[in-house]
Amino acid sequence: MDILRPALVNINGRIYRKNPVKEEHYEDEEEEDFSYSEPVADQCIDEPCDAVNIEQTEKGFRCAIDVPGVLYKYIIGKKGETRKRLESETKTSISIPKQGVEGQIVITGPQKSAVASAVTRVEVLIESFRRKQPFTHFLSFALNHPQVQEGFQRFKEEVLEHCSQGLGVDESIFQNPAKLHLTIGTLALLNEQEVMRACELLQQCQGFIRDITEGKPLALEVRGIEYMNDDPSMVDILYAKVITQDASDRLQQIADRLVESFVGAGLMVKEWDRVKLHVTVMNTLFRKDPSVEDKGGPGRQNMKDREAFDARNILEMFGEFFFGACKLDSVQLSQRFSSDCTGYYCSAGQVTFS
Repeated sequence: MDILRPALVNINGRIYRKNPVKEEHYEDEEEEDFSYSEPVADQCIDEPCDAVNIEQTEKGFRCAIDVPGVLYKYIIGKKGETRKRLESETKTSISIPKQGVEGQIVITGPQKSAVASAVTRVEVLIESFRRKQPFTHFLSFALNHPQVQEGFQRFKEEVLEHCSQGLGVDESIFQNPAKLHLTIGTLALLNEQEVMRACELLQQCQGFIRDITEGKPLALEVRGIEYMNDDPSMVDILYAKVITQDASDRLQQIADRLVESFVGAGLMVKEWDRVKLHVTVMNTLFRKDPSVEDKGGPGRQNMKDREAFDARNILEMFGEFFFGACKLDSVQLSQRFSSDCTGYYCSAGQVTFS
């Protein structure tokens, strides 16, 4: 680890340094076999007592923190070892709701500093495992407008007609036209409270979005194709490019500001300096799972067991293919693995540009 640039963790707007630890791995993760092999004290630095809301009680001090039920097992650890270690090292008591029951983790102790220390360690531990959860929602611009869908269908038919002899090119790797979209960023929202929090934050973003769009829909064109990696003969993702008809960067501004807002709130992890504006049209992950969604950028897909395809002929013949034009008027908090009556992803919340 570079001691001058340590790994940082954003938890509810507070920044912690995360020190490297060794994790123990167990075969059956559903049996609460989670633990750290090194002392919990080595996982993070302690925060000042005023960084968390700690109440004074007749018996000492108390702090309740919101933690999604799916993450309780990481605080409990294998046979309760993690919780016992936390309690022993901080001289506190940690009360955790029963599995399957949503509630707060309550930490109590005789000293305020001890409770603050335990809270900090629990939050850093939770954040470490939260990052390993599969994403449940994503911010998206829906680009399944009729003209774009028609253009995509034409593209698919012509590619299959003229380029199906290419290695790995077949119908199974094409996107579902009803789900054509641009991914802004992904979120792991682990209970209804977190979904509501994300929806509220999205509503708060409406002001700057309308400032950027001047209260009007954005006129877009979906034109041209490109590939993610550096070898056109071994491609996993082929995407269509999106541009504003006025040649402005307003769509990029909206996407980047949204990511900045959600990262700042601790609801999203920043993976790239800027959002890569692209619409996936072919993805080799679709071979095994047609419902999969990409994470909005290169290099982050699960590469295991993927069969790449040769895109050279496709790029040569359809490099400037025009998929269509549309007016974009909303950004949505989309639910993964879902479909609404139009075939697009179910929306947990949305804001409009106009």
